Amino acid sequence: MTRSDGYLLDNGQREANERFDAFATLFDPTTFRHLAGFGVGPGWRCWEVGAGGTSVVSWLAKKVGPTGKVVASDIDTSLLASVARPPVDVRVHDVGAEEPPGEGFDLVHARLVLVHVPDRERALRSMIKALRPGGRILIEDADPALQPLVCPDEHGPEQQLANRLRNGFRRLLADRGADLSYGRRAPRLLREAGLRQVQADAYFPLASPACAALESATVRQIRAQLVAADLATDEDIDRHLANVEAGGMDLATAPMISAWGRKA
Repeated sequence: MTRSDGYLLDNGQREANERFDAFATLFDPTTFRHLAGFGVGPGWRCWEVGAGGTSVVSWLAKKVGPTGKVVASDIDTSLLASVARPPVDVRVHDVGAEEPPGEGFDLVHARLVLVHVPDRERALRSMIKALRPGGRILIEDADPALQPLVCPDEHGPEQQLANRLRNGFRRLLADRGADLSYGRRAPRLLREAGLRQVQADAYFPLASPACAALESATVRQIRAQLVAADLATDEDIDRHLANVEAGGMDLATAPMISAWGRKA
């Protein structure tokens, strides 16, 4: 899956559910706005790539109804058991290494997936190949290199510590093959792949309670790796988690860039 020690943010860890809940709070409104704009409705065939959590899959399943289909794929489907019933078809699948799990899809969507996939070019080709002519693709990925700070207003020691730990997180991701500037390239990559009507926008959450929940869950999930790589001490992490819990910092996420287009 990755260059060094495997996927850093394993779905099997206990913090994964907290992270997916935070992602849903932060990003579902933007995702659903785009999907609704495509006209997703009864009878649509959709492929949710790297589904991870259940919020987008459940939304799609409700929209497509009993005459539609939602293929929800991931390398780890442990969190998808609750939605594994018609019209949802849950598949264990590696988008960067395997052929698509079907063809003729009206919609292919991936959120926070391609940034982590080593063979992103193959993954994107696979996703486009799976679309029917005229089908839609929506790629949503963060761009941590575009805005690397968890505390853009770095005015005190608490914020400085938070940003130091965020820099450590980015180093761990990069060491495992993540492309921290992938999001900004998504529109160009879709055009170069022959997609039509390509557009994009970005969403940058700041000072949301969900940002704090995401930060706490993420740091707890990668704690051992930060310490092992000498990027932080246990004391650093305990102090940062207490600072987050205190609620006095304006925490941010990396900008989420959404890019979409239509297959010719």
